[in-house]
Amino acid sequence: MRPLLCVIVFCALFFSCKSEEQQPLQLGVWRAELQVSETEVLPFNFEVTSDSTLKIFNAEEVIMVNDVQYSNDSLIFKTPVFEGYVKVFIDKDSLKGHFIKESLDRVVPFKAVYGKTSRFDISNSKTDQNMDGNWEVVFSPNNEDERYIAKGIFKQNGNQVSGTFRTTTGDYRFLEGVMDGNKLKLSTFDGAHAFLFTADVDGDKMQGQFYSGNHWQEPFTAIKNDAYELPDANGLTFLNEGYDTLEFSFPDSEGRMVSLSDNRFKDKVVVVQIMGTWCPNCLDESTYYSTYYNSRSTDDVAFVALAFEYAKTQEKAFQSIKRLKDDVGITYPILLAQYGTSSKQKAREKLPMLNHVLSYPTSIFIDKTGKVRKIHTGFNGPATGEKYTEFKTEFERFIEALLAE
Repeated sequence: MRPLLCVIVFCALFFSCKSEEQQPLQLGVWRAELQVSETEVLPFNFEVTSDSTLKIFNAEEVIMVNDVQYSNDSLIFKTPVFEGYVKVFIDKDSLKGHFIKESLDRVVPFKAVYGKTSRFDISNSKTDQNMDGNWEVVFSPNNEDERYIAKGIFKQNGNQVSGTFRTTTGDYRFLEGVMDGNKLKLSTFDGAHAFLFTADVDGDKMQGQFYSGNHWQEPFTAIKNDAYELPDANGLTFLNEGYDTLEFSFPDSEGRMVSLSDNRFKDKVVVVQIMGTWCPNCLDESTYYSTYYNSRSTDDVAFVALAFEYAKTQEKAFQSIKRLKDDVGITYPILLAQYGTSSKQKAREKLPMLNHVLSYPTSIFIDKTGKVRKIHTGFNGPATGEKYTEFKTEFERFIEALLAE
């Protein structure tokens, strides 16, 4: 190639790649969509409130996002605590990119448009279906290996529906959606999980499909049953025969090994939390525990969390732990029990005195003599309404009873 032509090509490439400084997103409401299958999209709304902040809406939940970064014609935003982030290219009133979780190698196509305030599009505004009440639910009903039960709790106002599914291991957070004719559509996005539920409703029966991002989907069936209850969360996880105490030794962020035999736990009521920084139900539980712990004026109750992280390196796992502690204000220790996988079987190998690790989170209550007195599987978060209130009341009464012994 001749020298002059080389210069022309170089200049063309240089100036074509150099973008003007990107203007911030327009203030106001946007509608986003995650492509969870070839035919289904998961919608949610967010509001840009300033050049560097936005809010994500899921029914009564409002997630404040303060981690917003611009670079030429692209934008990255990340919700508090969780690793996942949205990376998009900006084209005036539209965005196009992906929701990314690097540690799990998951990438979900993402797009958004400015000024659209509806969450779901409705093709048939007339419906004679009523979702109000409790539903007895079975996920993967025809697969014995994947089958599990749940309780749907919903309320309906016109076409608008909100609520959640409770399982034996936790809840599916704040779900928001519509009845489109006889079709139920519900979604939530919190920066960790992206859930979409669709179902055909016929009176007191429904049959549907659950999508978790674009990596998992499964069918579910349900019947309306206001008397339905899940098994007692205090009876699902227990100590194996021959054990009455819990033992572990895991590092904190300073590399110090911490165990229940340490002086900091001596003669105290101790709550041991099995959790992960990637887990929304764990975040709900950690938020409540942190508030409770920080409000106490005495040191007769101790908390310690055991984090089972899917981050690929120890360094990244501790970074996630620090982010959780900073964002929530957690002052009790969070130890790194495992990294590289969130496998419950691997977790049980770290805690062989348990019959299993069924759920993240799981809370183990230990009395002042060091004996395990109760194990609570899962967590009913704020999206469950009365169940969340009941848990807090039960928790505080039980702690006070142990302190009085």
